[in-house]
Amino acid sequence: MSATITVQGEHSAFHPAEKATVQISVSFDGSKRDTVFQQANASAEAVREQIKALHDEKAGPVTNWSSDRVQVWGSRPWSQDGKQLPFVYHASVSFTAKFNDFDALSKFIETIAPQDGVGIGWISWDLTEEKRKEVTAEVRTKAVQDAAAKALSYAKAAGFKSVEAIAVADVGMLGNQSAGFESYGSPAPVMAMSRMKADAGSGPELSLKPEEIEIRAAVDARFQAN
Repeated sequence: MSATITVQGEHSAFHPAEKATVQISVSFDGSKRDTVFQQANASAEAVREQIKALHDEKAGPVTNWSSDRVQVWGSRPWSQDGKQLPFVYHASVSFTAKFNDFDALSKFIETIAPQDGVGIGWISWDLTEEKRKEVTAEVRTKAVQDAAAKALSYAKAAGFKSVEAIAVADVGMLGNQSAGFESYGSPAPVMAMSRMKADAGSGPELSLKPEEIEIRAAVDARFQAN
């Protein structure tokens, strides 16, 4: 006598971030189109030169970066009395830069943040590609082991002594009862975005403290209990 048991296995692990992507915006407003364009262009060029000075594809601290061209547009705001005011022109350009050195990132932000028109939009944290592959393989393995442990627990509760895997798949893919089907599920997407923490500490320098990144995997598995 045998029985079929279908379960879901899960596992997650936390690892310190190894790289960061920062988004920088440069923006100006004013009544003259040429003026705001020139201000944004000059400030953007200063930021661009600072990023280029740190850029080294292999060594870092900036391994990759990109920027948009200056965009200029106009709008006519309304007063509190419902009257349309003269045109206001806006100019903006954005940058993204990937850092592999968080101390260098902190110093870079300290340097550019006080500059006219410059703002820090967001910072996202991630693992290197090599580390991501290593960690996701470990997490995926433990998710399958979790499924096996659950199945054995159910089997023993029902009076069986052992289980044998007959199918392992991505969550939601075991929609039929066909024995012998087997595929190995991939882990859930890496939660690569985490909040930026700024801590001045005892000195004047900015210290960025990213939260650890959670790597999570889930699989559906089917076992035969004997």
